[in-house]
Amino acid sequence: MCLRQGARRSVAALITAAFAAMMLPGAPAEAQEAANAAWPVRTVQFIVPYTPGTGADILSRLLAPHLAQAWKVPVVTENRAGASGNLGADAVARANPDGYTLLFTATSFATNPPLMASLPFDPVKSFTPVAVVAASSMALMVNPGINARSVREFVDLAKASPGSLYYSSTGNGAPQHLTMELIKLEAGIDLVHVPYKGSGGAVADLVAGHVQAMVASLQTIAPFAANGRLRMLAVLSDRRQPAFPDVPTLAEAGYPGLVVDTWYAVFAPAATPGLVVARINAALTETAMRPDVRAQMARQGIAPVGGPPERLAETLRRDLARWGRVIADAHIKAD
Repeated sequence: MCLRQGARRSVAALITAAFAAMMLPGAPAEAQEAANAAWPVRTVQFIVPYTPGTGADILSRLLAPHLAQAWKVPVVTENRAGASGNLGADAVARANPDGYTLLFTATSFATNPPLMASLPFDPVKSFTPVAVVAASSMALMVNPGINARSVREFVDLAKASPGSLYYSSTGNGAPQHLTMELIKLEAGIDLVHVPYKGSGGAVADLVAGHVQAMVASLQTIAPFAANGRLRMLAVLSDRRQPAFPDVPTLAEAGYPGLVVDTWYAVFAPAATPGLVVARINAALTETAMRPDVRAQMARQGIAPVGGPPERLAETLRRDLARWGRVIADAHIKAD
């Protein structure tokens, strides 16, 4: 009997002690809070899920030295290309959510999910939005050899001979491909898609006249428009571009819903602490807005955006819905 009573008292004491321990601030939680407050204390890594020389790669390497100076730690870029950008994205989704491994990505992050049957991550649930860093405008280009000097003339030409005009893109399911499909849906025209592996061949064959049209980013296409080797019919931004003030927007040409930018953004793994996210967001925005950085971006046809993480979250939601609709309506399948 006494043994049983002693056992009961021991169990009760253990329960009381455990409950008291739960009520006290946990050492691991305190340590985590201290780590968040001290962030960063070691190298910050940008994972770029594309090859060197792409817009996200150029931008991450442009910002990295300025961020390293501000944070007093190294900031490095690692290219982890493959699977249309999904390889690098998956690596970040699986990374420790401590702010030291970040995804520096672009618009294809929102076009891949509705295009592909399955992904190893969820674009919303697996990541924490950090910032829309910058954006570049896209343009509708044609070979000067076709009889179209305006969007209206191009649409009329396509409607007069359905399926007779060919357009190039940087690949099946790429943002440039989907944007032209969006134009086709809105304008009610039939163009034949010719996918390439990257912008080099797509632009070269447009210049040579093997294809007649293309949607491309301004930084890719601007030199050819400036020297007259290609004709720019419209920009897809919400306003005219300073470098081409005489080129109208698609909205001015009669298609107000067709505003499409290539955006560049930073995501962190899901559950990254809010304090860390806020610090990264502030540093990215401040750095991108610096006059010297803005000037360097402008030479690449890129403009800073900034804003809170919620802006990126809304951009992602909007584009997942938009491109999901285009992919379904145009019956686009992944290669």
